[in-house]
Amino acid sequence: MGAKKDFKVKLIKTEVVAAMLPMQEHWLSQSNLDLLLPPVDVGVFICYQNPITSGILPKIWSFDSMVNVLKVSLCETLVSYYAFAGELVQNLAGEPEILCNNAGVDFIEAWADVELKEINFYNPDESIEAKLVPKKKHGVLAVQVTEFKCGGVVVGCTFDHRVANAYSFNMFLVSWAELAQSKPLSQLPSFQLSFLSPRCPSFYDPVIDTMYLPISALKQETTNIDHDDDQVISRVYYVKAEEIRGLQSLANCNNTKFTKLETFSAFLWKTIASDTNKNFRLGIVVNGRSRLSDGDEEQAKILKGYFGNVLSIPFGEKRVEELKEKSLCWVARAVHEFLERAVNKEHFLGLINWVENHRPEPALARIYATDEDTPALVVSSGKQFPVRKIEFGWGEAVFGSYHFPWEGKSGYVMPMLSPKGNGDWIVYMHMLKGQIDLVEAIASNVFKPLTADYLNLK
Repeated sequence: MGAKKDFKVKLIKTEVVAAMLPMQEHWLSQSNLDLLLPPVDVGVFICYQNPITSGILPKIWSFDSMVNVLKVSLCETLVSYYAFAGELVQNLAGEPEILCNNAGVDFIEAWADVELKEINFYNPDESIEAKLVPKKKHGVLAVQVTEFKCGGVVVGCTFDHRVANAYSFNMFLVSWAELAQSKPLSQLPSFQLSFLSPRCPSFYDPVIDTMYLPISALKQETTNIDHDDDQVISRVYYVKAEEIRGLQSLANCNNTKFTKLETFSAFLWKTIASDTNKNFRLGIVVNGRSRLSDGDEEQAKILKGYFGNVLSIPFGEKRVEELKEKSLCWVARAVHEFLERAVNKEHFLGLINWVENHRPEPALARIYATDEDTPALVVSSGKQFPVRKIEFGWGEAVFGSYHFPWEGKSGYVMPMLSPKGNGDWIVYMHMLKGQIDLVEAIASNVFKPLTADYLNLK
């Protein structure tokens, strides 16, 4: 059975779910690294087959029973992850702070007149956006649980990126699943900000000025989108493990070995380089948790559970002619070189000081301040997305993905591990249509459209 393009999702019920224990209202300050994030929402969805028809479990799970488990365990999870039940409010300096008032999370129940195997996961603009991932109307987090004709279920969430990154939300999802099965939490969240405090006297490497800029420095330009190639669209692919290994082998040269993410990013950068009259920027999101601990076991333990944004986005810029003509090894080396600037403790401590020196004016990663003359792409590794651990009691997820169709001009790509656990990757792409066309024309042997057959949906 093929994918069904036109299906409807009916919202059945909306209620507010709050932490099950009362808490004293208090304010939670944002760290300097949180303040670098723009006010954008991030979506994520996890898919489950009907546990009876798929033969996963003998117990009969009705949609109502699934919803009840999700709501009760969410109430428990919000006790520890209380920031998700709060609200973002501007303080007197105009900066966002989290008001931890247990205002709660919108919890939506929905019905889709389609079977899970008929969903076109390859085109999330058509099947996921505004259907299976909720629009967050207020607060920090919104949840939607959708039942399908086949008895399958999709749990969709939308959260404010200023409060959490994917790493933090992954922790939340795993905790939610653990409490749903009455298991102890394997990782408690920490809101300790002391290790993200600015140094005194202030110091940072001037290279950070090339990576970040105050909002006032942005050029206020309006671009009219008149051509199909200028449309930004989302697609989801799978990449076989042997293709990833093959690219890595091709990139490694002169006794230099690059990581899979460096190789993948270099290959994508090279593939979609198209206009010879332009430069092209590539950025990679770096998680600073392990960098800040710098071998300190006690601090590493705290940072592992830290809830919030600890990110930096170094980037490189090359002429399109070079990207097209040079070898994959050369491009991978260019990726490795700009990444080296941000994979150490000093970079993140300096970035904290840089933000402090510019407060209260908001700032932004410079790669997001792109224009038509300098196209840009950001790669964010989702390889830690624990889709196989997000098990609420009725079987493992058959698929899950982040969904981030933000309105910026920079492209966004997130590779994640396949739920099959076989080394394959699932790759979410949100890029210009012309760039997507290049991916499918030049690298169709690597990037395969995600289908129900690949996911073994029944």
